[in-house]
Amino acid sequence: MRPGFAFSTRFRVRYAEIDGQKVVFNSRYLEYADAAVSEWWEWTGIDVALGEAWRETEFHVRRAEVDYLKPFAWGDVVEAWVRLERVGGSSLVQRFELLHGETGELHARIELVVVNVHLPTGRPAPIADEVRVFLEALIAGQPERVA
Repeated sequence: MRPGFAFSTRFRVRYAEIDGQKVVFNSRYLEYADAAVSEWWEWTGIDVALGEAWRETEFHVRRAEVDYLKPFAWGDVVEAWVRLERVGGSSLVQRFELLHGETGELHARIELVVVNVHLPTGRPAPIADEVRVFLEALIAGQPERVA
């Protein structure tokens, strides 16, 4: 377990993800977050719990911040930890910590702000009440964070 997190997923760095310096290319870290959050959403059970209300909710990335601490290399095992930090009126803040799966060393921190959008207009839309209740319960059920 990682303090403040209840979910993680693991994968191995593939050859196609490294650059000329033989480390993971910087944009791949956001791909890792995307893959991890997809697994996290499935883990939460939100689709089964809310059905159509969830399927009508569409989040787009508004802001991404990556703190690169140490590069991953080809063949490394990445353990991606995911948690929901905050639920706003139309947005969420998601937190990711990417650790080396064998040493446990923290390699990157990622924070994403995602906004619920009305697809036909592309404009921000309020998060539906039942979705908000589910998401707030996820935050309340997360382990305590250690500073």
